[in-house]
Amino acid sequence: MGGGYVCAPYLHVDSSIKLKEVLERSEYVDDMYFATATFSEDGGAYFPSRTNTYLLAHFNDYEKTINEVEKYKQDKPIFVFRNNDEFFERMPSEKLNLVSIYYLDGHSSSDLLDLAMIVAKRQRVRRAEWDQMSLSTTEQPKFTFPYGDNLIVLEVSSDNTHQSDNKYCEKTRKEVARKGIRLTNLLNLSIIEKIK
Repeated sequence: MGGGYVCAPYLHVDSSIKLKEVLERSEYVDDMYFATATFSEDGGAYFPSRTNTYLLAHFNDYEKTINEVEKYKQDKPIFVFRNNDEFFERMPSEKLNLVSIYYLDGHSSSDLLDLAMIVAKRQRVRRAEWDQMSLSTTEQPKFTFPYGDNLIVLEVSSDNTHQSDNKYCEKTRKEVARKGIRLTNLLNLSIIEKIK
């Protein structure tokens, strides 16, 4: 089965609206949000065809989710992040405010353990995962993103501003870097509204 996230451009076109309806009704989607995406400079270079508003859905069944996503392909890529390993999950006292996605440039199993230990000390991080990414799109990107199997996803819960939580994640990244682990930001998803 396997869980993860779908990050689909929300455009006012038929395929986008239908995908939202399918995900909203499905039993394999636990939570769903509207989010604003901010791609890093590196991320923007690999994914030039993007938009600002996305549907972000946390799913618990990869196969069912990817089958639905493939039916509603768009010219802008739909990102599907599949969970390889969950480092931890804690019950949040505040609402989900930000999902921050990073990539690792090379790592060992001890690096992943060190990373998990550092992130676990960060109280606003309610879930941390090691994921892999696949794309669903009608137009394949010019360049293949080389780190798709080495992604770290952090869910941040707080009542702070998105800017404050972005800075919090940047401090977390710097703490990880002090251990010699190269973590680079790919994408931040600022939660606008909870749908499901």
